[in-house]
Amino acid sequence: MRRREEISAGLLAFRRRDTIEVLLAHPGGPFWAKKDDGAWTIPKGLAEPGDDLLATARREFTEETNLTAASGFTMLTPVRQKSGKMVHAWAFAADFDLAAFVSNTFEIEWPPRSGRRQRFPEIDRIAYFALPAAMSKIIAYQRPLLRELERRLG
Repeated sequence: MRRREEISAGLLAFRRRDTIEVLLAHPGGPFWAKKDDGAWTIPKGLAEPGDDLLATARREFTEETNLTAASGFTMLTPVRQKSGKMVHAWAFAADFDLAAFVSNTFEIEWPPRSGRRQRFPEIDRIAYFALPAAMSKIIAYQRPLLRELERRLG
């Protein structure tokens, strides 16, 4: 039996200040707590078979940030995670007030094998980064998304 290919969809918000800045999200939970460079991501989530990928990206963006992406989406070239999962992304211009940030949560057994379950935010913080800083912050397989955005924006 062939395993279906997993697909995620996400949004890459950007704004123009003195330079181009992108909005990245830091994963919540104990595994990511002490990781910084190479740990940040675009807000994204799993798409079910047959889902509209842009609708999924918009929904996941709102669930993970409490912010609403309105319009003006530009599709970027999909990237593949090490696991094989394809990530489809769209860029859009937005200068959000990050004070409105709130993320949904997930529950896991923590500490492992303790029998205790704890809730953690899916995303524990978000921030805008200038592209050079974003390149070091973002998870490696998503760097092509930043390079493509930079090329497109000139």
